[in-house]
This record gives sequence, structure tokens and C-alpha cells, in this order.
Amino acid sequence: MEIKKESQVGASGVPTPAQLEAINAQARTRLTAQQVYVFSLRLCDDQIDRDGERFDTAALPELARLFLGKTGILDHKWTSDGQVARIFQTQVVQDAGVSYIKAWAYIRRGGQAEEIIADIEAGIKKEVSVGCAMGRAVCSICGGDYGTCGHQKGECYDGQMCSVILKEPMDAYEFSFVAVPAQREAGVIKGMGRGAPALKALAEEFGAQAEYRALDALAQAGRQYEKQLRDQVVRLCLGLELGVEEPVLRAITDKLGHSDLEKLRDALDARLAESLPVTRQLLPPQSRREDMEIGFLI
Repeated sequence: MEIKKESQVGASGVPTPAQLEAINAQARTRLTAQQVYVFSLRLCDDQIDRDGERFDTAALPELARLFLGKTGILDHKWTSDGQVARIFQTQVVQDAGVSYIKAWAYIRRGGQAEEIIADIEAGIKKEVSVGCAMGRAVCSICGGDYGTCGHQKGECYDGQMCSVILKEPMDAYEFSFVAVPAQREAGVIKGMGRGAPALKALAEEFGAQAEYRALDALAQAGRQYEKQLRDQVVRLCLGLELGVEEPVLRAITDKLGHSDLEKLRDALDARLAESLPVTRQLLPPQSRREDMEIGFLI
């Protein structure tokens, strides 16, 4: 799962003595302050982005630790030639109710690196993305694993907007200078599932977009079927007058999968049939004919 949101380069220049020590902890050859250029950047925060997802606030310290020592590249091209910087320090910052990861990185001066440094100073290279993997995606409505509970991010449930909370940091890969992010949110790429690439990304890479669209259509149909099951269960419960209000019933059914919903629907349907049996109001046609014939017997 890939998501992007804005992230920018901050203060930059000559390292302090403490920063230089942290930089040399990453280097194999001791560097001087004149040999390196440092800059700070905001990697990611705990706010809901335009894709309806956010990092769990409690996950940020571990994610910050994972980013320590990770490389900076260009346009997410994972090649050694594209390596231009390295993170040497990270911390979680809280500001105006927002928690975010702030990082400091360094670039070795000289050669082509001077062009990158000049672009940073000029405000041209300003947006960055980061690559990382998260172990869980949790629904903000019910707390279950997103994708199995039936809630859809961006939709409202009892006045609450559903979003996805990304928990359990697994790994951090890199940060990258990007010209135009793939999505409007521009900045952070959040990977799900121990670094496994997203299905959509794989489909695009290997030319399997048609198969991906077919699978996505099936998934949408499955979600629609589950929604219909939930509606049926709620209607049956209301018909049986169990004394439970509709919002409570919907909160209960939202936590059930389609198999449990089908069983519950069938059981409720049978109970409703028992409580409201069908009674015949007209005599069968055969009975009426016999009565009429009896009346004319001599």
C-alpha cells in the first residue's frame, strides 16, 4: 500500500560538533565539518492524509529509530548511483497537537553533490518521500484489521469518519528527493506487510492491470454483498422487536464477517417465520366446490 503526503527539507548547513560525531558514527572514514553538508527534514506525522490513513502516534518513536542510518536517494530509484545522503539523527517532535518524525541527514560535499546542495539551498529540492513498512492497518471505527471488518475509509458511521491507523513499524528503507509525487499528498510512502510491495504496484510493474482491475471488482462486489447481509440482519432484528436500537445493531454487525452474517441472517429469518406464521384466510378451491355440490343434492 503506497501513500504520499507532503514533507519538506528544513534547516541546512554546516554540522555542529555533536552532529559531526553522529555523522562519523555512520562513516567508515572520519569526516570533517568542511566535508559534509547537513539538512533537516520532516518525514511523517500522525495526521490523517488525503487517502484516509495515518501513522499511529505510538508507532512514531520506533519508526524514527528504524530510519536512523537509512540512505537518501533520488526518485525512489534503489541503485547505489542514486545514493546522495544518509540520515544520522531522528527524533519525534510534538507541535500544536501534531506528532511527527524530524530527521537530519548529511551529504558529502564535492562533485555532483554540489548540484544537489545548491538545489536544496535554492528551495528546488524541497519535497521528499520515505519508504517504510508497517505491520498492521487498523480500522478507526471498530479497532479490527482494516479490510476484514467491512468499514470503508472515508465513510461516516454514526457521525464518525472511518480512517486507517498504521501500526507496528516493521522496517524503514529510504527517503527520496522527488520532483512530482505519484499522488497529490506528496511526501510519504507507507508500506504495509513486512515490506511486501503493494498488489497495485506489482500489477503496474508487470503489466497485469487488467487482472488487478478484475480482482478489485470482485473485492468491491464482496464488500457490497457484506453490506447487504448487514442490512438484512438489522431489518430482521428490528422486525423481531428485540428492544435493541438500530445504531447498536449496526455496530454489532459491522464486526462480523460474511459467514457469520449469513448464519445469523438464516437463524433470525427462521425465528421471524415462527413468530409470524402464515395463516390461510380463504378455503382451498376444492373445499369450496364440495360445499357448493352438497347444497344441490336431493
